[in-house]
Amino acid sequence: MSDIRVEKDSLGPVNVPANAYYGAQTQRAVENFPVSGLKPYPAFVWSMALIKRAAAEVHLDLGLLDEKMARAIMQAADEVLSGQWNEQFVVDPFQAGAGTSHNMNTNEVIANRANEILGFALNSTEKKPVSPNDHVNMAQSTNDTIPTAIRLGALWRLEELCATLQKLADAFRAKSQEWDGVVKTGRTHLQDAVPVRLGQEVGAWAKAVERDIVKVRQAADGLRRLGIGGTATGSALNAHPEYHKRMIAKLSQLSGLTLHESDDLFESMQSMQDAVFFSGALRTVAQDLIRIANDIRLLSSGPTTGLDEIRLPPVQPGSSIMPGKVNPVLAEMLDMAMFHIIGKDTTVMMAGQAGQLELNVMMPILAHNLFEAMHVMIGAVRAFTDKCVVGMTANPDKATGWLAKNPILVTALNPVIGYLKGAEVAKKSLAENRSIKEIVVELGYLSAEEADKLLDAAKMTEGGIQAVAAGG
Repeated sequence: MSDIRVEKDSLGPVNVPANAYYGAQTQRAVENFPVSGLKPYPAFVWSMALIKRAAAEVHLDLGLLDEKMARAIMQAADEVLSGQWNEQFVVDPFQAGAGTSHNMNTNEVIANRANEILGFALNSTEKKPVSPNDHVNMAQSTNDTIPTAIRLGALWRLEELCATLQKLADAFRAKSQEWDGVVKTGRTHLQDAVPVRLGQEVGAWAKAVERDIVKVRQAADGLRRLGIGGTATGSALNAHPEYHKRMIAKLSQLSGLTLHESDDLFESMQSMQDAVFFSGALRTVAQDLIRIANDIRLLSSGPTTGLDEIRLPPVQPGSSIMPGKVNPVLAEMLDMAMFHIIGKDTTVMMAGQAGQLELNVMMPILAHNLFEAMHVMIGAVRAFTDKCVVGMTANPDKATGWLAKNPILVTALNPVIGYLKGAEVAKKSLAENRSIKEIVVELGYLSAEEADKLLDAAKMTEGGIQAVAAGG
């Protein structure tokens, strides 16, 4: 048997791999754009197939599509939705503007599979009933399907992303409770500051991630407004008057997602602001996770010459030349992944502003970067949580050891001896490497008993005025 078959499009015949469900336009795209070797993310394949599946059923209900043909398209689309034909989606993300190549890849795979379901083999020379353009793409354009698919694809993984972030927040929360009794030196400007509890420090990380989840969900709400039915420019040319409304209902039913009709189909096709806003929320998460990962790297530094207040699980040797070295590799990985996501966001933003008039032609790379950002964030956070955070341990001896040497404990004495005397005590303590208590008693500013009460580091972490708390 030949390893190719001949398919035709409006430009003429094209040689296509014999077993490929895609056709001429997809093959042209493969040949025209051998750029990165990357393929579309499953979210993009799923979301486009969902649109085709819904459209076939809507057109069947409207009496615009033959029942046998419609049901064959629906079955083929269902197979794509299940991941059965992922290898058939082969167009590089760097492709023709707007996403025509990806749209036609979807149309051709579903059409050829639908024809096969109806009894027409891939290599059959008979005229096949299901057309990629006339039937699978009925009442659709690349210009309204791609922006709709971007929204659906992001929503498809929204719950997975939020659950992954919540698991990280929960892991931090568990550590904050476990370590709540560890009193340590706080640090501002990377310099000694008043005491905090390790549990308070880590609890703040948990709260930050929880707030990030709220922001991601808020940003995702704009993605629920779909412009499907605008067809080529937003005018809904070639679409039934009920098509838009019915498509929203059918997509909601099939996906289980909460979706809304657009209040302006022209705007929904011109503007990528909802996708850009959602990408910005991912960037916000990324910068927070970078900050937290770097705090973890600082607190675990050493162990003999660093802070060493927490210990990370040793997951792999840290050096090819230094025996016994163990590095904070999961925190380093998280940093790199989040840097990557911030870069993805920059591409999404640039692509979003690059639309002209009725259409944004940069949607393929916007889609790819948005889906990649979600994919990388889910994978990186999951690994960081499971391989690092869950196994972290506190080092109370080192934490309290640093605290005992902290001259900034004198801050608690300000209400009693005043700021200037406090500064004098702190400088003398640091210069002579002696405790605050020793110096303040020696200078006659407090008795030993008063100093003990006022310099209770654990009480300092609860706030308030130490002189009042100590009965001064």
